[in-house]
Amino acid sequence: MSERTELPVMKLPEHVEYIIGNLMEHGYEAYAVGGCVRDTLLGRTPGDWDITTSASPDEVKRIFRRTIDTGIEHGTVTVMLDKCGYEVTTYRIDGEYEDGRHPKSVEFTKNLVEDLKRRDFTINAMAYNHQTGLVDVFDGIGDLKRKRIRCVGEAKERFTEDALRMLRAVRFAAQLGFTIEESTLDAIRALAPNLSKISRERIQAELTKLLVSAHPQMVEKIFSLGLAKQVLPELAVYYEQSDAQDMLHRLVRTEADPILRYTVFLSIVEGTPQERREKTRGFLRELRFDNHTTDFVSRLSEHRDAALSLDKPRLRRQIVEIGEDILPYLLQLQQAESAEKLYRQMKADGDCLSVKELAVNGRDLIEAGVKQGKAVGEALNEMLYLVLNNPQLNTRENLLALVKEE
Repeated sequence: MSERTELPVMKLPEHVEYIIGNLMEHGYEAYAVGGCVRDTLLGRTPGDWDITTSASPDEVKRIFRRTIDTGIEHGTVTVMLDKCGYEVTTYRIDGEYEDGRHPKSVEFTKNLVEDLKRRDFTINAMAYNHQTGLVDVFDGIGDLKRKRIRCVGEAKERFTEDALRMLRAVRFAAQLGFTIEESTLDAIRALAPNLSKISRERIQAELTKLLVSAHPQMVEKIFSLGLAKQVLPELAVYYEQSDAQDMLHRLVRTEADPILRYTVFLSIVEGTPQERREKTRGFLRELRFDNHTTDFVSRLSEHRDAALSLDKPRLRRQIVEIGEDILPYLLQLQQAESAEKLYRQMKADGDCLSVKELAVNGRDLIEAGVKQGKAVGEALNEMLYLVLNNPQLNTRENLLALVKEE
């Protein structure tokens, strides 16, 4: 294992080459580092490019015209080029970790290897520039070839520093289709209780990336390693009592959409439809999900077992009861091709499937003599029920005639 590995020249984006080149022209070291190097070596397109340098934050700011102090206390300055931001971070050594997530202090260094030592996994601890080539002091290349997630140095130290790394290990394994090295697994099992120190928002972000990955069945690891018990203990109990293998198989077959994958993931929750909805809502709120995701997944959990009818009037009534907004998701979950075909036909025919699609509205009814207030809503609902059974009734003339009859 050596610091510099001979590999084919890596292609860097123009802006990244410019930033690295500019720093080097001013006498500093600079490299692309971390996930962007890993993904490029794997033939994947990096989501973003991080740069590490021996220059101090103030020196970086003197070199580039437009910068933002995004994390200057930790050595990070964002360099703006053509409205794009690139994080440039000074080589650093992290001080003591007190909260299981953030270092109490950082010390800047001129030594790249010292900076790489503080990183989580070997495959994320590689740096590259065209002049030096690949800097790989922890055999990240070897672990890429072996398709293995392994900590830099002692796994227990890395996870004690930042407990979120335990969940990140599972997430990377799921995204890349890798296995987790045995001593890294052992450290996760031993330190799983530390995950309780991490904010639910950060746990949610990692869990979501895991579930929408190419290998969502790897979510099994958060249960078998004891991680789920620390953040969602009640869900861990459901997992132990359920046919988890069925859920894991269905995850793989489900489109990589967060709403769909979370609905399948939480299908281990048992109870009446109403109980499932409320328990699912509770789990999602615990993970600090947005209202839209919470609403859709909890309602899908309630209706997941609905037997969709192939009778048009009945299916129209079901759509109103279930909610047309979540129907496309339910059709995908159930792979209900016949019901989906019937639904598309009804949409093409212009069938009314909600009060707002009625040919009249509340104002029309009031002008026709219906008393303002509760009576208007009741009348509209009665009209909708009639129209669901007989779409031809949905004309202004027909519906106002019903008001006159009363």
